[in-house]
Amino acid sequence: MAKRLTEEQKEKILKFFSEGKTIEDLSKEFNCTKLTISRNLKRNLVEKKYKEIIIQNKNKKNNNNVEESIKAPNSKLKLASNNNDFLDNQNLSEVNDEVDNVPFTPFLELKPLDLDIENSPRKEFSSAPLSEINLPKTVFMIVDKNIELQIKFLKDYPEWSFLPSHDLNRKTLEIFFDLRDAKKSCHKEQKVIKVPNTDVFRIVSPILISKGISRIVSSETLISI
Repeated sequence: MAKRLTEEQKEKILKFFSEGKTIEDLSKEFNCTKLTISRNLKRNLVEKKYKEIIIQNKNKKNNNNVEESIKAPNSKLKLASNNNDFLDNQNLSEVNDEVDNVPFTPFLELKPLDLDIENSPRKEFSSAPLSEINLPKTVFMIVDKNIELQIKFLKDYPEWSFLPSHDLNRKTLEIFFDLRDAKKSCHKEQKVIKVPNTDVFRIVSPILISKGISRIVSSETLISI
């Protein structure tokens, strides 16, 4: 099972992200996948605010890169000047000529990408077999008022939209590790039920497959039945 973040870690992630840290930086700092960081941020920020911070952080990073590239020639000249005790006139002239020949690129405005790019290895997103997943003892599910399980297609989950079309048309069940997350996704005509023993998924897996349900979606992992 993928690493679950504590409430304190989630608060720190939200704070650091708002202060300009990228999802990649946060992933390394908290030792978890970028997908985990992204999902937790989306839960705690409205979609518009999340995208605004993404764009703001990318603009800041682009501006810093441009400033560094502009300053680079001057830094090289200053280095040569500070060390002129070790250079003869000819070498200093060559350094100056080299600096003069460096093309100066004025500030270039880059159009920010309005999306969250994941550079993680592909296998991070692949489904994991149910037999190899250590589910917590208790999980939660959403059902309708007649206690019918909520069955959705994988294409109904935007975070998995990169998968091939034949995968997106798979039927799924969704489980929640946290009761609060389950209640956030529950509509008025639905309710949350507690599954006190997650071994039940392995026991009824043949029945689920016979009904065309081949995936279980959780907040951290896509599980294949």
